[in-house]
Amino acid sequence: MRTWSKEMYLAVLCGGAALVLTTALVMPGVTQSTLQFASPTDQVKYGIYDPDGVFAGDTSVRIEHIYIPWRDADLNSLTKADGYARRHGRDLLISVEPWSWSPGATPPADQLLSGILAGAYDGSASAICAASDSLQSPVTIRWAHEMDLHNGRFPWSSWSPQGYVAAYRHFVTECRKQAPRARFMWSPRGEDGLAAYYPGDGYVDEIGLTVLDLQQYDMDRYGHARSFEEALRPAYDRVAGYGKPIVVAELGFSGDQAFTEKWSHDTRIIGDKFPKLVAVIYFNEVDPFAWPAPYGRPDWRLQRGLVN
Repeated sequence: MRTWSKEMYLAVLCGGAALVLTTALVMPGVTQSTLQFASPTDQVKYGIYDPDGVFAGDTSVRIEHIYIPWRDADLNSLTKADGYARRHGRDLLISVEPWSWSPGATPPADQLLSGILAGAYDGSASAICAASDSLQSPVTIRWAHEMDLHNGRFPWSSWSPQGYVAAYRHFVTECRKQAPRARFMWSPRGEDGLAAYYPGDGYVDEIGLTVLDLQQYDMDRYGHARSFEEALRPAYDRVAGYGKPIVVAELGFSGDQAFTEKWSHDTRIIGDKFPKLVAVIYFNEVDPFAWPAPYGRPDWRLQRGLVN
């Protein structure tokens, strides 16, 4: 489960940019570059989760990524995000997390699943989907991401594949009643075994993957710093057969200057090696979760922003 409290994590849109009320922790020994994000190509769009608004003026960014819980959600923030996206010529990717950001307000995983299937949260889902349908920006909804990553961060990642599929289908079915124009993204982490969680072609418009790469972790685990292609390839190959457009919904990389420069360069050219890849969306924030010791919370930010 998330380690941030609601007060630390809840995003409020200030002047159009999401301001995260948190204190960033920088991992000792890791330097971040002041690189600009990749320029768009004909094939691959670039997007950003940018709570500090660092890339507000970057015209190469085509997708604005935001997160919202389906309980205790400020639905007005969606309207503000829509205005921000339209001013900057961006589509919206909305990651809907089926829990509350208030500590202790989310039931145990099994109760959450049974409640979803019984319709107990249909009101919460419908409210977010109706608010999304009122927006003017093109909207893609990403629900309960990284279900295949069994590390205890999210309650839905402890559900059985059958339970997850049933819950995902239930959400999409209910959401389509309120948001018929929305696209839906199924977004595994990219682990081996993800196929068991695939909800079916009729419920998936796009597939999202997560690529978060820490140079020191690579050195310790693989004996070398991986490239973007090496990090993405296994997950991409696992989902390419579904025939859906593929998005790196969360991209982050952190290391020394040579490492970050290479990864930044690779994001500009990687589409040639991954023909189904249509978008890459950077996670421009400190990781909300601590990695196993001694890595702490990696800082994925490409540029320093103002953090309160």
